[in-house]
Amino acid sequence: MDLLALADFTLVARHGGFGKAARATGRPKATLSRRVAELERSLELRLFERGARNVKLTEEGRALFERTAVLLAELDETAVAIASGGHRPRGRLRISAPLLFSQTAMGKIAAGFALTYPDVRLEITTEDRAVDMIEEGYDLVIRVNPDPDENLVGRAFLRDRLVVVARPDVFRPRPDIATRAVVRGRADQSLWNVKTPDGIVTMKAEPVLALSSLFAVRDAVRAGAGVGCLPISLVSHDLADGSLVLWGEFDAPEIALWALYPSRRLLSARVSAFLDYLKQAFPLGTPEELAGYVGR
Repeated sequence: MDLLALADFTLVARHGGFGKAARATGRPKATLSRRVAELERSLELRLFERGARNVKLTEEGRALFERTAVLLAELDETAVAIASGGHRPRGRLRISAPLLFSQTAMGKIAAGFALTYPDVRLEITTEDRAVDMIEEGYDLVIRVNPDPDENLVGRAFLRDRLVVVARPDVFRPRPDIATRAVVRGRADQSLWNVKTPDGIVTMKAEPVLALSSLFAVRDAVRAGAGVGCLPISLVSHDLADGSLVLWGEFDAPEIALWALYPSRRLLSARVSAFLDYLKQAFPLGTPEELAGYVGR
């Protein structure tokens, strides 16, 4: 396969058309068109559907672009690193991270990483949905308790757990009486299994507030609106100074944050550097380490 033709195909696919790619790169439009046509003939595949005003990747073209764009970028990065006499991370690094982790720690982590690796252009998107890394062009994703995915590899770098907390003056009723609760999401009555020194106690949680943010839940619990179920990293300062008290630990699997990247992709220097930086930020991966990033 002609790598130059493949590179031109990638340019056209990335910019969404021959004219746009020509204007962005200064390459002649006719040259790009000829190179892509040669690639199509050699593969015996149509890679673009050509309209009067625009072009669109065919299914085969999209599959080729998804598999080759990253590899070409890594080849270019390797060539630059060799030419500069080292392997210092450089280039764009796109990361998707969940909302709570972004709100608590990602700002400081991103700033420290950017200062340590000034040649890396770090772009972080905050969202809780499971993004398609290949389709959306991410180099690394951070996910909470991800489902197994044979296309992704990585490691858990941080763990947290849920606890049930309230202000000291909030009355703790008998188990058969509903407890006023502040919840995230739907405001339906539910049963909470809470681990206490005396064993597991089942509480009836009657939501008085339903909020979309765990920070908002914490603030409402601080104000005495009711009991809340929150990550311990988010309330550790309150528990330490006595402004909140621990009713018990929520009976649920621990929260694990994973850093993941595509298994078929070579691990670039910039991804490797970010993984190492996360390890330095959370050497033990404990909730207490994350609590150090949480502001009062």
